[in-house]
Amino acid sequence: MRPLLTSVKAATVAAALLLAPAVASAQEHEVIHLPDTKFSFEGPFGTFDRASAQRGFQVYKEVCSNCHSMRQLSYRHLAGIGLSAAQIAAIASQFQVQDGPNDNGEMFERPARASDRFRRPFANDAAARAANNGALPPDLSVMVKAREGGADYIHALLTGYEDPPPGVTVAEGMNYNKYFPGHQIAMAAPLNTEGQVEYVDGTKGTIDQMATDVVTFLSWAAEPELEQRRAMGVRMVIFLTILGGLAYAVKRKIWADLH
Repeated sequence: MRPLLTSVKAATVAAALLLAPAVASAQEHEVIHLPDTKFSFEGPFGTFDRASAQRGFQVYKEVCSNCHSMRQLSYRHLAGIGLSAAQIAAIASQFQVQDGPNDNGEMFERPARASDRFRRPFANDAAARAANNGALPPDLSVMVKAREGGADYIHALLTGYEDPPPGVTVAEGMNYNKYFPGHQIAMAAPLNTEGQVEYVDGTKGTIDQMATDVVTFLSWAAEPELEQRRAMGVRMVIFLTILGGLAYAVKRKIWADLH
């Protein structure tokens, strides 16, 4: 009887070991269907909603910038979302940046200027990891372009936090997100309260609204030349259409004379 029990246990363990990679593989290849968020910049004629992008910058400044940098942007670039030089100077002056050396060879801090890059929330990657349980918050400068699903994925991620379904155990220090691959993410829900950001233009700060606005801002940051590129494309299509029409007319004229 004992050899039989031993064989059963061994078979059970072997089956578990064989099934474990299959379960992990299934989780890795799970197809996650993202909600289709309607953004103003989608499509061949889409443009950035400047009011939404400005609200999105406010969300980034008040919420996201506590952990995430945007080192590819300088404050002067905010003119691209419709902010004036005076507004940009006022925003930049709220931050202290390191400069120098001075005449004594010492580094010093001063208020940021429009020409300065966005200030990093941490001095280095080690400090960032230490403040975030070992996880390194990624730079958001081109995050919309760096993730499959783009703007729709970032919006879904920001709004996809919820309690885990029955039978799902979330590891310590992790959070359940139905749109994140594997569904366990170290980042806690950054947008978690209605009215978390009080918009200066009076727009109601629902979680969906804040997510839409900050994704609009991040999409602009990743492709600030998007509108100009599309406009050039439209002009080229018109030009080539006219050129093609003229070429066809000339061809008809030449062949008509030959016959």
